[in-house]
Amino acid sequence: MQLDATDCRILRVLQGQGRITNAELAELINLSPSACHRRVQRLENEGYVKGYHARLDLKRIGRTTVVFVEITLSSQSDELLDAFEREVRLVPDVLECHLMAGSADYLLKIVAADTEDFARIHRRYLSRLPGVAQMQSSFALRTVQETTAIDI
Repeated sequence: MQLDATDCRILRVLQGQGRITNAELAELINLSPSACHRRVQRLENEGYVKGYHARLDLKRIGRTTVVFVEITLSSQSDELLDAFEREVRLVPDVLECHLMAGSADYLLKIVAADTEDFARIHRRYLSRLPGVAQMQSSFALRTVQETTAIDI
């Protein structure tokens, strides 16, 4: 499916206002509510919209420490990569996990209450992930820019 200008306008609005009503969205993009609804459903069904989420304030929920962890595995065999990826999905504090090109095999974004909580996560989960040869942790001092919206 090819995106047209109207689809792009819908996606731009939904990125910033996921809870907007169909009637409000239709008015913003100059479509009838029924045509707007059909387009949103098509975008969802085609996989352009993966879901709608509430973005939580990490400070308000007591997760003030953001840690980026570079992980190097002992090998890059398919079996080990699959095992690592399967297990890292089970770590509740991992927000993101990326397979990387470069010096590290994976980059994880982890949230913790504080450094002591990160030490718990490290001991209980990260050190037990399959095939880990090396880990390098970097603590974020503050978040300068954070968004989930991309330019369409």
